[in-house]
Amino acid sequence: MIDRRTALKGAAATAVAALACPSLARATPAAFAPKPGDWRTFEIRTRITLPSSKGVARVWVPTPSFAADDWTRPEPSTFSGDAAKADLIEGPIGMVVAEWREGAAAPTLEVVSRFSTRDRAVDLSASGATLSAADRALYLAPTELIPTDGIVAETAKKAVGDASTDRAKAEAIYQWVVANTFRDAKVRGCGLGDVATMLESGNLGGKCADLNALFVGLARAAGLPARDVYGIRVAPSRFGYKSLGANSETITKAQHCRAEVWLDGPGWTPVDPADVRKVALEEPPANLPLDDPKVAAARKTLFGAWEGNWLAFNDAHDVALPGSAGPKLGFLMYPQAETVAGRLDCLDADSFRYAITTREIVA
Repeated sequence: MIDRRTALKGAAATAVAALACPSLARATPAAFAPKPGDWRTFEIRTRITLPSSKGVARVWVPTPSFAADDWTRPEPSTFSGDAAKADLIEGPIGMVVAEWREGAAAPTLEVVSRFSTRDRAVDLSASGATLSAADRALYLAPTELIPTDGIVAETAKKAVGDASTDRAKAEAIYQWVVANTFRDAKVRGCGLGDVATMLESGNLGGKCADLNALFVGLARAAGLPARDVYGIRVAPSRFGYKSLGANSETITKAQHCRAEVWLDGPGWTPVDPADVRKVALEEPPANLPLDDPKVAAARKTLFGAWEGNWLAFNDAHDVALPGSAGPKLGFLMYPQAETVAGRLDCLDADSFRYAITTREIVA
């Protein structure tokens, strides 16, 4: 039996440990309710060291270029290294492009990016936001990996059912994706985002670039402008979700794709059915059912809100890398490189030899 003195000593020790290790102080999770508040500023560093090359070598490093006044503000990135030439490309698809001449020994590049962000929570009953005709056309258009006809259109019709308003259609598609997909831990990286192949094969397992692309494809097929936003997690969740944050300063493999759907009135509305499935698979003790309280909370929250512990790079599809001899990318979320041997495997950071770290800038 533990007496009162022993219990008090244990409580005191825990309090001291919490002061020494802030993560212990966050052990009791808050309700999962992100809402706009204070802005936080982060810095990420991408360090690349390529193998020595007998020919020309090129690297493309994504930088934050996606901006939204209410939740994310990117700053210009900087870079250093020994490249023969290097440029920062701004605009819709931000990146640093570097090139080394033939025979360069251990080419190196470091890219430093800063941005400010905060939590989001959209008022789904709001009015006033409208989308330009050009943007509506852009975010309804098919891409190479996200067609909007055939089996995608057929599935969208089934998912929407009797829903008649845009909000009801978007919610129906979101719930359909959550209910009918699963996170597949065996998928490399964040997945491919090949929506038609997923539906045709009947294998609806994948990761964020698959499951959220499925939401985007079904939404576009149903007449709702939608987009994937590609980025990387930069900090732990402040709501007690181990699976929904970067739990180390090393974030080399913390890439994450989110999604948005346009609703006239509220405007761009955050959704993340893939993270609902990530919570179900990975949140301790793992393999949680959809009616588990933590999964149910994520399912409710991640239509209309998300936590600001994540950096948005861009929302681009079918990306042609400047100066590349290789094929287009479905999306740009990882560093890319090419040598005389061809394009390197961006999902094999140890062989490619890149590392990404993060830190929060505190005033």
